[in-house]
Amino acid sequence: MSLRLVLLGPPGSGKGTQAVGLAEALGVPAISTGAIFRDNLARETELGKTAGQYMSAGQLVPDEVTNAMVADRLSQPDVAAGFILDGYPRNLEQVAELDAMLAERGLELDLAIELTLDHGLVIERLLRRAEIEGRADDTEPVIRERLAVYRQSTEPISGAYAARSKLASVDGDGSIEDVAARLRKVCQPAG
Repeated sequence: MSLRLVLLGPPGSGKGTQAVGLAEALGVPAISTGAIFRDNLARETELGKTAGQYMSAGQLVPDEVTNAMVADRLSQPDVAAGFILDGYPRNLEQVAELDAMLAERGLELDLAIELTLDHGLVIERLLRRAEIEGRADDTEPVIRERLAVYRQSTEPISGAYAARSKLASVDGDGSIEDVAARLRKVCQPAG
């Protein structure tokens, strides 16, 4: 079964962990924008060099650079059977760009899955992770700001996919295994 999925959710909802497990279960690659950036930086590609200039200045990498990196990654042979995108798209302009990338290949997105989690739990999880991993910059005010940015720029993506009947919501609360089982269930063909 070929599936092209986008995994959405606030920071700390478990997207990265769940993307890897779901990708294994479905036999498709999990593609995170963070990994794409690190790969381009390590290989010193032109896109990587451009992104690095913005990152070293503490600026966000412009959409056109991110879009080009994602387009390059989606052109690789291992995505022929499908993929799970984690961290992209992050805004409505990137949704349109992803649509265009897929349309060029005669494809479309099968489903956007949103991991939902109460923001109080998100804050607890991220504070716990910051403590365990020694992330001094992940303070409660910083986490609240990240959630505000998520609501402002990323949540509208859910609405866009819902309007196309391409959105499934999955409760992100519970054990990794429980959430993984819920994710696998929404990926099963109806029938």
